[in-house]
Amino acid sequence: MQSEKDGEKYEVSVEVHSTNPDYVGAECYLTGNFNGWAMPGYKLGTIPAVGKDLHAVIADIAAGTLEVKLNRGDWKSCLAYGDGRIADAISIEVPEKQHIRIRANHWRDEFPKSTASPQVHLLDAGFYLPNLAVHRRIWIYLPEDYENNEDSYPVLYMHDGQQLFDEAISIGRAGPVEWKVDETIDAAKVKVIVVGIDHADSYNERLDEYLVKPFDTLKEPRGLLYLRDIIEVIKPFVDGHYRTLTSSKYTALAGSSAGGLISLYGGLCYPEIFGTVAAFSPSLWMGNDLNEGYDAMSAEKKVHLAQQAYYFYAGRREVRQDRLLGKVDLAQDMEEFVARFTKYAPAALNIDIDPHGKHGALYWQRAFARFYEWWTTTYLAI
Repeated sequence: MQSEKDGEKYEVSVEVHSTNPDYVGAECYLTGNFNGWAMPGYKLGTIPAVGKDLHAVIADIAAGTLEVKLNRGDWKSCLAYGDGRIADAISIEVPEKQHIRIRANHWRDEFPKSTASPQVHLLDAGFYLPNLAVHRRIWIYLPEDYENNEDSYPVLYMHDGQQLFDEAISIGRAGPVEWKVDETIDAAKVKVIVVGIDHADSYNERLDEYLVKPFDTLKEPRGLLYLRDIIEVIKPFVDGHYRTLTSSKYTALAGSSAGGLISLYGGLCYPEIFGTVAAFSPSLWMGNDLNEGYDAMSAEKKVHLAQQAYYFYAGRREVRQDRLLGKVDLAQDMEEFVARFTKYAPAALNIDIDPHGKHGALYWQRAFARFYEWWTTTYLAI
């Protein structure tokens, strides 16, 4: 194989096989990591008649992993699965493979816009968070039989609410991908309530609310204020209006990337509130100082810490080049953090490393299902 550093470029042939008569003759495109996922991407041609194939070639493809998605002009018209969700990217390793065959059966715009289950409800379109001084949309997932019984349920608080339940409002560099939180719980034996808190509109505003320690241009991030809003405002509201199990054993906090980092802060700063924490690809490189704060923790908080459970997830392919720090390896950072963490924190731990995992909602979607099974069948069952 040619080295990825040698600058060698390759041609990749693409074959589109049509099985859907509704879009014959429509223009189709290929977008992917070869063009930064820009839409619509590289024009392949027009969709052929049913049973026929469209053949095209894309040139100047670098060695390494090639990921692509077929579309008819935008994310709303991407190739889809039979349940309506946008199909995962097709991936090949170049130059070992230089041919992609795509079966064009379903398209996203054939299906209803929303993919959320009936159990997902809008709690408030503009819930006021006084510590941050912002209004924020909040979602709530209620188990299917919630209205037909008098049971009380554990509660899972999650960041990045846009990404959790509905592909229609999800945001992603490689297209909208939701976590399937609702479908995961719908299919599970143990049911919980989920509260999804939307993130801020812009990337920098999101970081401002999810970081605790100054990073780059964020000199006074407001992550601790955001946590106070969850603890002092959102949780009391949810406990007051829904049938919840309010103790720390039945209260969990979860998030990914910077949301994973603020989840760790939430668990370690408020162990008496959050009995379980799930940190998916936590951005520890963005200013983690959690280990250093243990010595200052009160004896009472240390007792609660010993009763907690932590789920850590990262992918081996989560490596990036940061302009300030150079090479950042999220899985390695997480492993090093956990190694230090276990020296002082007797909490229950589960370490989930995906050897093929990358930084994105598709991998967090899969990891969430594993976390949920672990949380509900082990920790909640105790």
